[in-house]
Amino acid sequence: MSSIKPRIGITLGDPAGIGPEILAKALHEIEARCQPVVFGPRWAFEDGLDVASAQLERDPEFVEVDVERPDDFAFGQVSAGNGEAAIQAVHTAANACLNSQVDAMMTCPLNKEAIHAAGSEHIGHQEMLAAIAGIPSAATMLMTPGLRVVHLSTHKSLGEAVKFVTKESVLAKLELTHSSFSAWGLSAPKIAVAALNPHGGEGGLLGSEEIEEIAPAVTEACASGIDATGPLPADSVFTRAIDGEFDVVLALYHDQGHVAIKVHNLHESVSATLGLPFIRTSVDHGTAYDIAGKGVANPRSTVAAIDAAITLANGELR
Repeated sequence: MSSIKPRIGITLGDPAGIGPEILAKALHEIEARCQPVVFGPRWAFEDGLDVASAQLERDPEFVEVDVERPDDFAFGQVSAGNGEAAIQAVHTAANACLNSQVDAMMTCPLNKEAIHAAGSEHIGHQEMLAAIAGIPSAATMLMTPGLRVVHLSTHKSLGEAVKFVTKESVLAKLELTHSSFSAWGLSAPKIAVAALNPHGGEGGLLGSEEIEEIAPAVTEACASGIDATGPLPADSVFTRAIDGEFDVVLALYHDQGHVAIKVHNLHESVSATLGLPFIRTSVDHGTAYDIAGKGVANPRSTVAAIDAAITLANGELR
């Protein structure tokens, strides 16, 4: 790892959620390992310090997002103003990455209803960042110690996610996973592909996607030099990865991958976005409106996400 501490841009997320609080709690743990640059409204950061009862030895570098505190601000409440603050922080931090002003970015959680109320056409960070970077698509990878999972799709209903399981989409994600891991120093990642249907489809008795779409994609990926295996029954593939047989699992829909990661180790799980021209990691939880403002939010995922951004910025894989 380089002796120069990387500059990590950190967005506050939705001010009415736990983002400012968990960042305030995490800052003293990560300052020795990076140069944090905070993006968001100053008032939201100060709220986070108050809620966390945090006293910092020195203030982090701050990039002010000029969004006034909503008149009706309340923790745990959806607000278009809070959504706008989160959107502007993401845009400003992403542009700082594109302009090499920071080495990576880590995002605290935003609220999908709030950004929609603020006029965003995007459903979440991944789609927003892909649009800012001018790329057609990206992929979510969740990481926790001992397990990595890339998702074929995330923000789709289960019905739509099943329709997305095509040879073309599976092959594209295998290629993206291989190239991303290679860029992070793992030149020949072993990729397992989860099956969609119970027991891997039972030879077509429980569904044909494994035969018609997934297996042909794996075959073509292998022919191009990618170390891919599958489709493998989803009830055992994650355990096999945890045991070290695979470096990463390609999950075929949101909860198939998220449940495996969060059951294995929720508090240290983080998200990374594949396909962007810069490094982006995130906490692996939402705004937690139910506990926002109460000072009880756990910052472990925040620390883990910042550490993941640091290691990736230094050309390593967590």
